[in-house]
Amino acid sequence: MEFMTNLQSGLDDQKPSLFELLSEQQLGALIPPSLRYLLATATHRHPRYLLRILNSFDELYAFVSLLVERHYLRTYGGGFTENFYGLKRERLLRTKGHEIPRASIGAPEQVRETLKLTNNDVWKNLLVMVLLPYTKRKLDEHYDIHAASANILGPGFRGDTLQDNATYKQRIFHYYKWFLRKIYPSVNAAYYFSLLAFNLAYLFDTSKYHNPFFWLIGTRIRRMNSADYKAIAAAAATPLPVSGAKPAPQSLLSPRTLTQVVYPRLLSSLKILLPTSIFALKFLEWWHASDFARQLSRKAAEGLELPAPTITGIPKSVPSTATAQKSGVTFATSADEQDQAKDEDKEQEEKEKINPPVSATTSLPIFTVAPPTASSNCPICLSAIQTPTAAQTGYVFCYTCIFRWLEGEHPRQVAFMQGGTEEQGWKDQSGGNRDGSWEDGRGRCAVSGRRLLGGSGGLRRVMV
Repeated sequence: MEFMTNLQSGLDDQKPSLFELLSEQQLGALIPPSLRYLLATATHRHPRYLLRILNSFDELYAFVSLLVERHYLRTYGGGFTENFYGLKRERLLRTKGHEIPRASIGAPEQVRETLKLTNNDVWKNLLVMVLLPYTKRKLDEHYDIHAASANILGPGFRGDTLQDNATYKQRIFHYYKWFLRKIYPSVNAAYYFSLLAFNLAYLFDTSKYHNPFFWLIGTRIRRMNSADYKAIAAAAATPLPVSGAKPAPQSLLSPRTLTQVVYPRLLSSLKILLPTSIFALKFLEWWHASDFARQLSRKAAEGLELPAPTITGIPKSVPSTATAQKSGVTFATSADEQDQAKDEDKEQEEKEKINPPVSATTSLPIFTVAPPTASSNCPICLSAIQTPTAAQTGYVFCYTCIFRWLEGEHPRQVAFMQGGTEEQGWKDQSGGNRDGSWEDGRGRCAVSGRRLLGGSGGLRRVMV
């Protein structure tokens, strides 16, 4: 498939095919998630030192990418992953047809120097290579946090209301979320449609650019030729000392050594680390997905003798009378003892029924619902689960139900706080409105009453 575009472009050997460009883009897109995964794994072992770095991964990766890409653009004429595929970036000539085939064959060195990226072109390309992906990742992340729930909830989502006494920062954040909900989906669709249009135009040789942003900065991607390799080899060669004099010894930590020796060689070594790391990640992916790894771990666990788990919070091992009757077990006890046991069972059931969980901060009872009788029913609306969503406590709800519950706007919460009855038998001695005497469960699990970290951001979609 690599020669498919050459069928349309004549004898232009330096024009890369669209499939080469797409492969390079896919390779570049694999690097951030791979590094994030490795950093997240290391953070579990050393959270004290790496947690802040993991939380600021996007900013740190953009800064490191800026340094690496700038070095590769100035040294090799192309990006980090582009150099791995033997590609470079060059300016487009302002001539008819934008090509000079005879000059490229007769004087390739002079043509290379003419089309080489200038300092301004390097910074324009860095904006497209570093700033644009960083902005796209942040917008996608903020859309998932602030706007994705509006699409799932539908017309019932009221959104945030802007108060009259809102601060300047609150106003900016309000309009930013409005932009994410209303405008960003159209902008995102236009972005991908423009990429598709330029890719098709480049495939059929009607455009010199495969990307609309390359068209804006006047840069295109080409294959490296012999003149490029000669220039790179000459630049990497160490200059000989003048008149045979020995060079003065320099410290390894001196600024000149770091900037002229250590820094370039460290960045150039990434060309070797990239294929090695890709091979290692693919090997680990195969290892965890293969049956060989599972069989090996199963054999290693066969010889382990694990003790019985220690369970706390279980009542006495002697079953109650009601439990014994259900299980068909009888005890040789007197009638008075059996009546006393029945009374104790009723008191225990009544106590568990009317005693809700209590908040540790306000010491007020928390309004919760009973666990579902069927696993396919939502504990809040008692109907079949729609868009199953799991809370951090392990219970699964409808997304709309648990989202409104965490916001304190579910009709069941509102009715209870206004004095309505509840089937669990929780009664307020004062009667009427329960504000000040109960918590409505805002920000808590609807069944256990435990507070959920992150609010609605801590919910996870259950894939069925």
